[in-house]
Amino acid sequence: MKKWFNKGVKLYLKNRYARIESIRNNPIEVQQKVLLSLLSRASKTEYGKQFHFDKIKTAEEFANTLPLTDYEDHKADIYKMMDGAKNVLWPGKIEWFAKSSGTTSDRSKYIPVSDDFLYKNNVASSWDTMAITYNEDPESQIFWKKSLIMGGSLSKWKHNDKINVGDISAILLHRMPAVGRPFYSPDFKTAIIDDWEEKIQLMSDLCINEDIVMFGGVPTWTIVLFKRILEKTGAKNMQEVWPNVKYYMHGGVGFDPYIDQFKDFFPKPGFKYFEIYNASEGYFAVQDRKDEKGMLLLLNNDIYYEFITMEELTNEHPKTTPLSDVEIDTNYAIVVSSSAGLWRYMPGDTVSFTSKNPYRIKVSGRTKHFINVFGEEVMVGNTDKALAETLKALPAIVSEYTVAPIFMNQHKKGGHLWMIEFEKEPDNLSAFEILLDDNLKKINSDYAAKRFKDMALSRLQIQLVPKGTFHKWMASKGKIGGQNKVPRLFNSRKYVDELQGFIGKN
Repeated sequence: MKKWFNKGVKLYLKNRYARIESIRNNPIEVQQKVLLSLLSRASKTEYGKQFHFDKIKTAEEFANTLPLTDYEDHKADIYKMMDGAKNVLWPGKIEWFAKSSGTTSDRSKYIPVSDDFLYKNNVASSWDTMAITYNEDPESQIFWKKSLIMGGSLSKWKHNDKINVGDISAILLHRMPAVGRPFYSPDFKTAIIDDWEEKIQLMSDLCINEDIVMFGGVPTWTIVLFKRILEKTGAKNMQEVWPNVKYYMHGGVGFDPYIDQFKDFFPKPGFKYFEIYNASEGYFAVQDRKDEKGMLLLLNNDIYYEFITMEELTNEHPKTTPLSDVEIDTNYAIVVSSSAGLWRYMPGDTVSFTSKNPYRIKVSGRTKHFINVFGEEVMVGNTDKALAETLKALPAIVSEYTVAPIFMNQHKKGGHLWMIEFEKEPDNLSAFEILLDDNLKKINSDYAAKRFKDMALSRLQIQLVPKGTFHKWMASKGKIGGQNKVPRLFNSRKYVDELQGFIGKN
């Protein structure tokens, strides 16, 4: 029966692929229609009335009328919606919110997931991804055999039990149509368990005997699961466990640090990696050519895009670049407006275009310093606050610090290295290290999830830096003065390797 269902889906996806072609052939027209549709549907909301959506007819008028926003700008309206208000940022009452790592003032932020946004963005983009996959490989068996899901958690909001909050992956799983459920493993109850140790244990038991052909998820937890399965089975690699597995859908964090490990797990030729760009704020893009690193920007899925150059971003009132005017190999901060009720919203990601015909992008970083190697989304505000809280309890004086990832491999877990220069060291460095890690977990929910029982990330490590080193290091680079600041966080080891080399020489 499933074999025939797969054939039916294959025919549907062949027809759906025409949608992908329309994105490639008429990108600007498609985006203009999306913008006008969003404005029309939201014209009677509080936000739509405030900015006279009914009078906006062009992209230029839109950019000149609405301000650029971030989470802090929308936060009051979002909490009003979570308290039960309707027609605030998007029509109707919204009861689902995607939870992700917060800003400097919030442990978590909550992105509205309206029904329109769920189905016209997340679900539509998922179908587009399947259409691309089947076009690339017509012999795909995704709707015949099983796909593995590494879902997040889902819970009721503590202030209103009618509101559901959780990872966007968990929301998608919970609301997936019944027709799709037989093709996924594990069962959905297991997939959204909050306790990751229990989830990994149950998943490793349930998935060993499944005929998995595709899997997705953040590499960190996927690796933990694979190691557990190999321990249980005694297999040398995952292709011995799942002989028909062919695809890994990855995104959200840089994949380069993990590729060698995945080649160990899947050594046989023919295994395919597809990159997707799926954030709490939207499913933006998908790799549409297996040999192309760029991802096709999905322009017809209820999101309107604008872009800001890095130079313009430093201005008090930055101007956006429309899609028609972007340039290849230029870094842009991405700006989105969508049926989630986010208007000219900056998620904080930067992208660069690898192609304009069609429009393909790659994620180039964040608008601010960060570490997101393992999906932890640690920002400078998080580390500054964690350090400040630790210094209150264990008095010391910090001159400078920088933080970088410790990449995981087959023999050790990942983590964070803090290189700290103390003017006055704490009495007990080990206790300081433990408390700093605990405080960072309290401040950043994504870091706390990755640190849960040391399963994915080990506790952070502190390396003492001799007094005066940061100043001398910056001086050696010609970076002295008020505008030159020590890089607090970086998503690679570039700066810590430089600094360690400098210390070794001096």
